[in-house]
Amino acid sequence: MDLGINVVEMLIYLVGIIAFAAGNAAYLVWVERKGAAHIQRRTGPKEVGPYGLLQPLADGAKLMSKQLIIPDGVDKPLFMVAPLIAMVPAIMIFVTIPFSDSIIARDINLGLLMIFAFASVNVLALLLGGWASRNKYAVISAARAVSQNVAYEIPMLIIAITIVMVSGSMNLKEIVDFQAGGFWNWNFLPTNGNFLGPITFVLFFICFMAETNRAPFDLGEAESELIAGFHTEYGSMGFGLFFMGEYANIVIGAALTVILFLGGWYCPFGLTDGIWWFLIKMYLLIWTVVLIRWTYPRVTLWSLLNLSWKILIPFSLFNLLASAGLIKILG
Repeated sequence: MDLGINVVEMLIYLVGIIAFAAGNAAYLVWVERKGAAHIQRRTGPKEVGPYGLLQPLADGAKLMSKQLIIPDGVDKPLFMVAPLIAMVPAIMIFVTIPFSDSIIARDINLGLLMIFAFASVNVLALLLGGWASRNKYAVISAARAVSQNVAYEIPMLIIAITIVMVSGSMNLKEIVDFQAGGFWNWNFLPTNGNFLGPITFVLFFICFMAETNRAPFDLGEAESELIAGFHTEYGSMGFGLFFMGEYANIVIGAALTVILFLGGWYCPFGLTDGIWWFLIKMYLLIWTVVLIRWTYPRVTLWSLLNLSWKILIPFSLFNLLASAGLIKILG
């Protein structure tokens, strides 16, 4: 009986996670197009439905109805599996993200480790997609994406280790509970033992944008240089899965930032807590990502790599050592 209930519960969570990921991928595109249009003094989507709200559904129907074309000369197995690798790990990550004290598919003790393990698979999708395409622009894009992800995973992991050391757990719910009581207890501030709290938060946010290949760090796509990057040869739902994977990773990065630094589902003022606080914080971060994309120009590849190796990694290591010292001295 219990096994049947668990299976039904997991199926409900799975359907909910897929719907949540697909809905965010669809309507964050609408938000981004509208935001970009207003920043550039345009109107954006407005024809399909009121305020263009049905445009994502029309775009999805168009992608699913288009023929999947496989160019001559590609490595067909790798070419077809790369989009799946871009999307499936993102769905798996949502399983362990706690949206509130009770809304979580699986409460895993090593939830933070699971997120980073599955997130590291995403770069394989970019590498395989670019390599299998046998397109010179896609191959260059794949090489850029790998170097970028390797460079920015290091400071991101070091910062995550700092948070784990301070909170004493890799369980995401326990990390959030460690920040209960108001914004003065959040890891965003240095009050909880995170020595350089605000700076650490900014460093993590930069790494999160770089890991999701967002402008001004979108060197993997760089339309003006590499056409469409690693997915140049993809159309129909092959492109659609890459597209959904990118926006799913944005949601995951924002959710993880909320969990590690901004108190999760806890109210900033110590009042009524709930999932709505988690979603408000998460979507504010996502909107910030959209604003940054349409505000700052793309950096050069060397500037991108130097930022990580020469600035972010030394700062994150210093913060780790300083926080460890304070924990040892002050207990």
